[in-house]
Amino acid sequence: MTYDLEERTAKFGENIIDLCKKAPKNVVTVSIIDQLMRAGTSMGANYAEANGASSKKDFKNKIFICKKEGIETKYWLRLLAKAEESLAKECRILWQEAQELTLIFSKIAKSSE
Repeated sequence: MTYDLEERTAKFGENIIDLCKKAPKNVVTVSIIDQLMRAGTSMGANYAEANGASSKKDFKNKIFICKKEGIETKYWLRLLAKAEESLAKECRILWQEAQELTLIFSKIAKSSE
């Protein structure tokens, strides 16, 4: 089996989009959804950019951004689960994937030092 992190992060972003489409829009959730969309979909975009990096320094910087976006995604998933309890289970599943991706990006960042 080939391990394709670019595909995995793209699929994660798609799952974030699906979750955000399901979430009811109200005064509490609208900003959470906006922030979650930005953070959750940017991991894949930044990883794709890292793969096309012009230098080792550029690669490491993009990977570090992926890690930071993963941490932020976990935060917004936690808040969405609290704000809309009907989505809590799905948020927990995506939180776990965000955690795994964050750990992967941490490892890549450390190994590229």
